[in-house]
Amino acid sequence: MAKIISGKELSAKLKADMAAQVAEFPEKYGRVPHLVVILVGDNPASVSYVTGKAKASETVGIKNTTIRKPETISEEELLSLIRALNEDDSVDGILVQLPLPKHISESKVIETISKAKDVDGFHPLNVAALWQKEDCVLPCTPKGIIKMLKAAGVGINGKRAVVIGRSNIVGLPVAKLLLDENATVTIAHSRTENLAELTRQAEILVVAIGRPKFVTADMVSEGTVVIDVGVNRDAETGKLCGDVDYAEVEPKASVITPVPGGVGPMTICCLMENTIECFLAKH
Repeated sequence: MAKIISGKELSAKLKADMAAQVAEFPEKYGRVPHLVVILVGDNPASVSYVTGKAKASETVGIKNTTIRKPETISEEELLSLIRALNEDDSVDGILVQLPLPKHISESKVIETISKAKDVDGFHPLNVAALWQKEDCVLPCTPKGIIKMLKAAGVGINGKRAVVIGRSNIVGLPVAKLLLDENATVTIAHSRTENLAELTRQAEILVVAIGRPKFVTADMVSEGTVVIDVGVNRDAETGKLCGDVDYAEVEPKASVITPVPGGVGPMTICCLMENTIECFLAKH
């Protein structure tokens, strides 16, 4: 029977700690941290994520401003808005909800956000700093994964870790953070040959491939720690599911994260922490 890491419970505890910290800020610094979220268009998933971020901000005591713009906004108008927020001293964190409409370059948007206010940790200078072991804003999901492993008492030092997925948002940065914790890391992906052979060697398996129930019981050895980053709709039931076939894999795993209620809540929790860190770096 696997130990289940509830991201929901862990994030609630961490947010309570942050709320106690933020409560002292008005007296110490004259104000609380301020996060600005820009939402372009009305993609239902994006609206849901932005609402979740606003709720978490309220819980922690951070000021949250959501700026909603129509899908027809021009790229230059969006970039001008970001530049204005960069110059605004009352703003500590800027987040532009992805994905963006096709006529707007995501990379231009990310590069325009000030490195010091980049609470997502996506700015090229933050990415470079991560790989050079310098101080930086860490991307929220990978940061949350490491916190979950540590909270569950999983020793990372010297372990064989396999990451399935090589995105800039999860796969690559989580591999780097695992390396920094002295794991021996292999990055695999959809084109990796003999993938199951590789994943069976993993003591820690992080799955971020974006395919529902992709990892099955035959791909996992007894006692593996399984972190499921995926959020998909099950074609048969219509319910949310991960990249791991939970029902099959859970009996073999020593530790596992559920979907929903696993990595997702920790991502938003780490966004709150990053906003506080950006605020403190200024003070």
